[in-house]
Amino acid sequence: MRRSRLALAALAIGLLTGCGGGAQTDTGEQPGGGATGAPWHDEVTAATASETVGAGAPCPLPVTFGLANGWRVSEIKTADPNDEVAAAVAEALTRRGGTTARCEVDGRAVASGFLRVWTADDADAPARQTLEAFVAAEQKATDPQYRQTRVGDLDVVEASWLSHRELLDEDIREWALAVRAGGTTVLLEASSTSFGDPLDLLPAYRLARDTLTATP
Repeated sequence: MRRSRLALAALAIGLLTGCGGGAQTDTGEQPGGGATGAPWHDEVTAATASETVGAGAPCPLPVTFGLANGWRVSEIKTADPNDEVAAAVAEALTRRGGTTARCEVDGRAVASGFLRVWTADDADAPARQTLEAFVAAEQKATDPQYRQTRVGDLDVVEASWLSHRELLDEDIREWALAVRAGGTTVLLEASSTSFGDPLDLLPAYRLARDTLTATP
């Protein structure tokens, strides 16, 4: 029974994370802003903020950012360690490339996906290094590109890459950023659903990026 449950967990993890060759890393620097079309789509404007995330419950963070209307934030809870299947799946979904997921911003009421906030397990890890490891941890990630920008007093590193959808056998564009704040590195990832258009997430992601502020 134990082997069967772990086999089911392994199958679930494989479907969620994909399998295959490792990611390729493009280390070229690109300036922020003004890049029309793929991969950055800077022509997409930020959404309007309805409230702020990060200052307190349910998602206390070293940074705050604006939350778009219709998006809902929730804390990512720890799985029951006595449930092997749940624990194995949770490990796959909440640990990635040296980071741990802290909270999720659900936009499915108005868009086709989520924003997820992660923090580096190594408090001293640089933003760029953490972001590169995060992207590389996705086994079928291709065409990773990076750029540096500045938001207020914060230096922000952004990444964009192609992620392979197993169900539709297609590559879709994803985005994430990393920033140092409060003595650690925080990552914000835009992740679309299996059948969603990833561009639907960009207004909320842009709002979050453009309103990033270190928590007092």
